[in-house]
Amino acid sequence: MSQKYDITMKSIFSDMADDIMGYFLGLQYTKIDELNIEFTRVERRDSDMIFKCTTDKGNVAVHIEFQSENDGKMPYRMLRYSLEIMEKHNLIPYQIVIYIGKDNVNMKNSLSYDFGEQNTLDYRYKIINVGEIKYTDVIETDYYDLYSLLPLMDKNRRKEEGEKYLERCVEAIKDIPLDINKKKDIAFKAEILSGIVYKREVIEKVFSEVVKMFRIEESETYKMIIEKGIEKGIEKGIEKGEKEKSIKIAKKLLEEGMDIDKIAKITELAKEEIKKLIN
Repeated sequence: MSQKYDITMKSIFSDMADDIMGYFLGLQYTKIDELNIEFTRVERRDSDMIFKCTTDKGNVAVHIEFQSENDGKMPYRMLRYSLEIMEKHNLIPYQIVIYIGKDNVNMKNSLSYDFGEQNTLDYRYKIINVGEIKYTDVIETDYYDLYSLLPLMDKNRRKEEGEKYLERCVEAIKDIPLDINKKKDIAFKAEILSGIVYKREVIEKVFSEVVKMFRIEESETYKMIIEKGIEKGIEKGIEKGEKEKSIKIAKKLLEEGMDIDKIAKITELAKEEIKKLIN
C-alpha cells in the first residue's frame, strides 16, 4: 500500500472493526479483543487489524488487511501472517483483504501446490473489493462507520455520476442519525479516502459544504431548534399560530448561511417566502 495511506490506515479503520466484521464477514461474535502483533519475522511492520473473537464455533483471530494498490505478493504475505498468528496465539486465522484501490483487483487470493499425498498446500483467504459494493446496500443499513467508505464504493455509478456521486455520499453522511462529533469523524475519514479516486479540487469543493453544515448544526440557533423539538414538530405539521416563530427561525438560519432548501425543510415555509426574507 502506498506510504500515504499505510501510515494512517490503522487509525482510519480502527473504529470500523465491528461494522466490518458484521457487514463484510457476517461474523457473529460475543467478544472482541485487539491483538497488537508486530510481524518482526515477517514484514517488519504491523498488520492493519487483528482481533480475537469468541464465536459460537470457538475462538478465532480475525485478520483484516487494507490495500489501495494491487500487490502480486499478497498471498505470500497473508500466508506468513497466518502462520505467525497460529504460532503465537494458537488461534485459527480468519483472513480478509479489503481492497480500496482505484484500479480493478488483479491479486490472487490463494496459494496451492500438489506434489504427492504428503506434499500439498491449499491456502485461501477472502478479498473484498469495496468498489463492487453498492451505495444503496450500505445506506440501507445502520453500519454508519462504513459510510466513510462510500466515496470508494459503487465503481460504475461513481464513474457515471462523477462529482455528483461524491455529493451524494456527503449528503448521506450529513443525514446519519448520530451526534455531530461522530458525523465529523466519519466525514473526515471519507474525505481522506476520497483522495484515492477523486481529484483534490473536487474533494475540497464537495466537503467544504459539509463542513459549513456542521458549523451550522453547532450554532446556538440550530441547537435551539433541536432542544425545543421544533424539528420533530414540523415533521408532524406546524401547528396553527407557529408561522411567526418559523419566520423568525428562518431569518436566523439565513444569517447563519444555511441554504434555502434546508430552511424550507426545517420550517415548512415556502421557498418563495424564504427568498423574500433575504431582502
